[in-house]
Amino acid sequence: MQPERQELLSRIQAVHQALTAQSATWDAAFFMDKLTHFYLTDTMQTGVFVLKRNGDFGYFIRNSLALGKQQSTLTELYPMVSYKDLLGFTGNHCQEVFMDTKTVTVDLLERLKKYIQMDTILPADGILSQVRAVKSPYELQIMEESGRQHRTLLCEVVPTLLEEGMSEATLTARMYERMIGLGYHGLTRFSMFQTEMITGQLGFGDSSLSPTCFDGAGGNLGICHAVPTLGSRERLLQKGDLVFVDVGYGYNGYHTDKTQLYLFGDTPTTDMHRVHNACIDLQQKAAALLKPGAVPSEIYQTIMSAVDKTVLPYFMGSTGNHVNFLGHGIGLQVDEYPVIAKGFDKPLVENMVIALEPKNGMPNVGLLGAEDTYVVTPQGGRCLTGGPSDIIVVKK
Repeated sequence: MQPERQELLSRIQAVHQALTAQSATWDAAFFMDKLTHFYLTDTMQTGVFVLKRNGDFGYFIRNSLALGKQQSTLTELYPMVSYKDLLGFTGNHCQEVFMDTKTVTVDLLERLKKYIQMDTILPADGILSQVRAVKSPYELQIMEESGRQHRTLLCEVVPTLLEEGMSEATLTARMYERMIGLGYHGLTRFSMFQTEMITGQLGFGDSSLSPTCFDGAGGNLGICHAVPTLGSRERLLQKGDLVFVDVGYGYNGYHTDKTQLYLFGDTPTTDMHRVHNACIDLQQKAAALLKPGAVPSEIYQTIMSAVDKTVLPYFMGSTGNHVNFLGHGIGLQVDEYPVIAKGFDKPLVENMVIALEPKNGMPNVGLLGAEDTYVVTPQGGRCLTGGPSDIIVVKK
């Protein structure tokens, strides 16, 4: 799938309007983040996307301009050897500029300032995230397909991969091969600083409760200290293990998020069922509230007030590892705006996409609960990933 030129022009116009709403005196915006390049141009090259207050724009590419022209339906793509080549478009002095300050390094900024004087630099990151939060029909079509493949992976494929004695790392590798076969685009992107995954988090038994630097309810042991994801080579699957699989699945640039639980070689206990079903009930209640005009912080408070602490004593984590959110926006990255949490007080807009993930840790058992991806509609959240399901029992 490829977006038409008008789709990309609509995104550029939306960003332009949002920047102007923030400041009436800005001169230019310099975007160096490659994911922003992809959003605005449908190609991801090394260079700078420049947008001016008068509406003119250009994507200045160091390499590869030829590839960029093959991939993008835009014609405003230009060669760039150094940032000096921007001067004919921007001039050598911009009083007020917007930049993606979360990803632009000091080194890149200083190289750009060598040629262009910038009196004031304003962050564009929050503005971009709010524009990107509302998905177009084209984007939703891609996410629909991601959700379909995602459900197939977790509900139909993963149960066939589980074998006694396999390691968490082996399960990750086998999952990855099958994901690529289904249509997965190869990695899972996060906006969280220096966070990267090729699949997601998974764990056997209570390894899903392991402490982690990742800001999520679950954890995993990791393949080594340098790569704290993927899963452990040492933790082997045993009969009676709860298997936790939380995967951000990407298709053609866009992600969905889903969690599925399995019990290997045994029958779920009454406590497992009670905790898991309580989480599913909370997810469904939260999904019903995903309507235009609803306020994320109020949804969070409503659901948190409904949590039965006698059933879910370790809601959204385990001892010492709780997180203070219930869900998150998702799209080009897994962790996008808005967040279902305190402090997010701007109302939801139709066609935002949000992953809801009520989960609860059970000591010596693992993390239980559900996660699915929903589109905000006037009727409430419309699920893209098939909806929550029972713990899948795998007996081999």
